Amino acid sequence: MSKTKIIIVGASHGGHQAILELTRKYKNLDIKLFEAGDFISFMSCGMELYLENSVTDVNDVRNFRPEDMEQLGAEIYSNHEVLAIDADDRTVSVKDVTTGSTEKYSYDKLILSSGVTPNSLPVPGTDLENVYLMRGKDWATSIKAKLENPDVKNITIVGAGYIGVEAAEASVKAGKNVTLIDMIDRPLGNYLDAELTAVLEKELADKGVKVVTDVRIESYEGTSQVTAVKTDEGKYPSDLVIQAAGVKPNTNWLKGVIDLDDRGWIKTDEYLRTNLPDVYAVGDAVLSYSIPAQTKLPIALATVVRREVRYIIAHLFENQPSVPFKGVVGSSALSVFDYHFATAGLNTTTAQKSGVTLKCSFYQDTLRPDYVPRENGNTEVYVELGYDPQTHRILGGAVLSTYDITAQGNVIALAIEHGLRLEDLAEADFFFQPGFDRQWSLLNLAAQHALGEPKF
Repeated sequence: MSKTKIIIVGASHGGHQAILELTRKYKNLDIKLFEAGDFISFMSCGMELYLENSVTDVNDVRNFRPEDMEQLGAEIYSNHEVLAIDADDRTVSVKDVTTGSTEKYSYDKLILSSGVTPNSLPVPGTDLENVYLMRGKDWATSIKAKLENPDVKNITIVGAGYIGVEAAEASVKAGKNVTLIDMIDRPLGNYLDAELTAVLEKELADKGVKVVTDVRIESYEGTSQVTAVKTDEGKYPSDLVIQAAGVKPNTNWLKGVIDLDDRGWIKTDEYLRTNLPDVYAVGDAVLSYSIPAQTKLPIALATVVRREVRYIIAHLFENQPSVPFKGVVGSSALSVFDYHFATAGLNTTTAQKSGVTLKCSFYQDTLRPDYVPRENGNTEVYVELGYDPQTHRILGGAVLSTYDITAQGNVIALAIEHGLRLEDLAEADFFFQPGFDRQWSLLNLAAQHALGEPKF
């Protein structure tokens, strides 16, 4: 009996989860995974931990080792770039980047997890030495070397999203003078509403980060090596520039074959199928269905791709999948020096982009009852809840504190996924213990506040 041929493109979270699911659920498969890079498979979300010397070794910052998946029965090919898909003869053309040779491989099922690449700004000077990106093992080790180099004193980070803030914190902890620049008006502004970013912007400044927002970068200056970043409001001396200005889908090789939108994101149907038979797509390069927005958005999170893969493999051999993919909430968390936050679903910015009407409520309190003094850990806590003003259905939210309350973000995500209303969250049965929280739990209180109830 011949084996069913499964080809997976991309060795990050999607490729890893696909092999785990395939080998757990099915027998008699010929599984081949192709990865264009030489390292299988660096976890870029662990880069800050590596830069801060908080990991065992750079070679351990990965989803899996090839030998682990090979023991499960998959074949892993690093340095193999998939160049094209031929849907008629059901093959992919794959280039061995070490030898330059190209070979065709046939498939019965093809799973695309091609991922994204970081943006390099279209300004003069991007080709200067010491203008870096922040993604992948090679850039991680290059940045680490600069952080350890005493001649590198001034670091400018372009982009104040998650990656840029992580780079800023690691650079400050390495003793550098750090400037964080963004074209929007506040750091992390695409992820959190203004009440929360105000807290974090002060924290960045207090820890020594020069935050420059609402500016346009005109060029990177220098002869052979970068010396400054020039904006429309001034210059900033720079021995190293780290670009963290977003990502773009790695889909140029799919143009004309796989349906893409006008920005290059892969289009799929409700079953995560592309326009080609037996070709599926998951991950950062795909428009994912957002439960709170009820539309498809680019949501570049490891949690998203793993859920998409789990769904695909469960229905891989059904002629017509029994149920559509239910979608994702989109949840994430980050530490910014002494603060920790978690966010789920929509915020003001993403709701506006999605055409969703969102009303937001900001709640501030202390973590524990008033009789617990601040010096004994009764810290300030902040909660933002976003909801449909007509139905009170919860569509988004975030929590922030110097105490780690990020697990509350998972509660908000669950509330969004299951369509809970403010009224449900206001009365949800959570525990009380004064060493941890108040007589009503934090999210109870935040929902009660959103409903206009008097302060407890």
